[in-house]
Amino acid sequence: MNQKTAKPTLAVFKFASCDGCQLTLLNCEDALLPLADEIEIAHFLEASSAVLPGPYDVTLVEGSITTPHDAQRIQEIRKQSKKLISIGACATAGGIQALRNFKNVDDFISVVYAQPGYIDTLATATAISEHVRVDFELRGCPIDQKQVIEVLTALLQGRRPDIPSHSLCVDCKQRGLVCVTVAQGTACLGPVTHAGCGVLCPACERGCYGCFGPMETPNTRALRTTWARRGMTDAEISQAFKGINANAPAFRKEHDAPKR
Repeated sequence: MNQKTAKPTLAVFKFASCDGCQLTLLNCEDALLPLADEIEIAHFLEASSAVLPGPYDVTLVEGSITTPHDAQRIQEIRKQSKKLISIGACATAGGIQALRNFKNVDDFISVVYAQPGYIDTLATATAISEHVRVDFELRGCPIDQKQVIEVLTALLQGRRPDIPSHSLCVDCKQRGLVCVTVAQGTACLGPVTHAGCGVLCPACERGCYGCFGPMETPNTRALRTTWARRGMTDAEISQAFKGINANAPAFRKEHDAPKR
């Protein structure tokens, strides 16, 4: 709490990411204005160079941990935060950069950088929760505007955020969309993916890519079996799970599954 304004303080920090989730927060515009009257934005370099010292009442963290420096910095941020929320696929599952986890990172460094000796990096890109305690995870690539406003509002009111935990298929049915898998045989991660995107891809007759990560208790093995019966090869199935949330345990289990 800022003693001068008596308002709860909000901080936003970035790690390895594209800034897309922070931009989503800024793009909330009119929806964010009423909330802005209730909080003090103490640290948000994407929006302002003005910085207030911690501790902070609510901290949003975007991005994955990829360097020793970041691994140390997130510890300090956790100490300064009463509530810490990881936002987006990078912060909740490692993001697209976690594809490095399946190879030797030294091989990449030797090819990309002229002087590899100057690179100080970790062998993996990992979620924030693998390093510190996280009070809530908000999924998506990027996060959904309505969901981030709901999370901030809920925390200010002292209640748990009302974020749906069901799969994308539920949203498809509620909108009356024809299932792309049933009707067209299109591979779709919707049955095992967390809702929140507004069914962007199925609404365009494309399969879900799993941008919002695994839903709660996803039956990924059943989906793999269904795809195999429809003629997809092991390589095709593994590749489908190896996307933005590839390092999420439920998805990783399937693309690492032994070949038949």
